[in-house]
Amino acid sequence: MSRILINQYVRWLEYEQDAHAKTLAALSAVPVEKQEEPEFKKAIRIMAHLAVARHKWMVRFGRALDMHTNFFPDDWTLDTLAAELAASHQLWEGYLGSVEEDAELGEYFEYVSSDASPCRSMIGDVVTQLFGHSWYHRGQVAMLVKMLGGEPAATDFVYWSREIIA
Repeated sequence: MSRILINQYVRWLEYEQDAHAKTLAALSAVPVEKQEEPEFKKAIRIMAHLAVARHKWMVRFGRALDMHTNFFPDDWTLDTLAAELAASHQLWEGYLGSVEEDAELGEYFEYVSSDASPCRSMIGDVVTQLFGHSWYHRGQVAMLVKMLGGEPAATDFVYWSREIIA
């Protein structure tokens, strides 16, 4: 039984948890007077989309109840966002912990997409999408934070994974 790829995904999930926490901290540090601007609200909305999309995959895998009807919620606060990202992380951590061997990642499953089309995807492709989707949207949020006069979080994987040699 091989779990080499699954273990890599679990490691990436740990990195994602840290990267999301740093992104939330960067958003929290945006000057208060800028937090009412459209760019700040857009950044929150993008991160909310991440949390909703992650949750939606768990719904499609049959591991969670469908709680979100809008893929881009516009009424979330930083606290809501932090709680939803944490809940999504727990779901994914539990799911990846339950996959017994890498071969399961090559299996296909059927679901209904967000545009109501019936689809079929390989499980490993969905897990890959999970991470790529986050990298893409965190980059958008970093740009918005910078536009608002804040300091974007350093969330590159290499910064998280490297070891400093003394």
